[in-house]
Amino acid sequence: MLGRPFGVPNDAAFQRRVLLAALQLLTREQGPVLEDFADNAPPDTQAAPEGLSCPVNFPSVRKEGDLAQNLADECSQLQAWHALATQYRAGNTLGVTGLAPEALVQYVCAWLAGNPPAKCRADLSEGEALKHACDELRAFYTEAKAMQPGTHTTASMQHWFWRETVAGAATIALRQIAAASSDPSLKAVAVQSLVPRAVEALP
Repeated sequence: MLGRPFGVPNDAAFQRRVLLAALQLLTREQGPVLEDFADNAPPDTQAAPEGLSCPVNFPSVRKEGDLAQNLADECSQLQAWHALATQYRAGNTLGVTGLAPEALVQYVCAWLAGNPPAKCRADLSEGEALKHACDELRAFYTEAKAMQPGTHTTASMQHWFWRETVAGAATIALRQIAAASSDPSLKAVAVQSLVPRAVEALP
């Protein structure tokens, strides 16, 4: 999960394997290299620390309204958690699109409303820009969720985003929009990368 690139704490054997695999990438003659690690991280069986409590009581996401409005509401409820995550880590992983979280939501909502906005970066195709925006929105969500009390595993975070949030539903809707587009770059991300294949197998 986010913040645990070597798996769960105190699993020296798995952490050593990850580290050696990462170092092995340095032997490649060309780069940069982006390669998936072959094995999933072991499940986190450690109990959540005692004494944690939610510092803010957020209202539930509104059920009426369209997908874009619900997404904006949901993201606003996560802003405080993401701000806490940014403070805790002295930074965050957002920034690829060049959009602040509020602008990122507006960008995605414009797509959902059928009004494709100008690309967030001129050097990207329409498909690449949409893909980066969706990835960055998911990063915003997972960074915020990781700060909430409870035990968060890779599997639980994935299920939460894709099955319990408006953002997950919005990303799936965007895949359909991209697939119906005449732009080859949008069709490509719809088929290949906008929604991970593993999501189809989630309950």
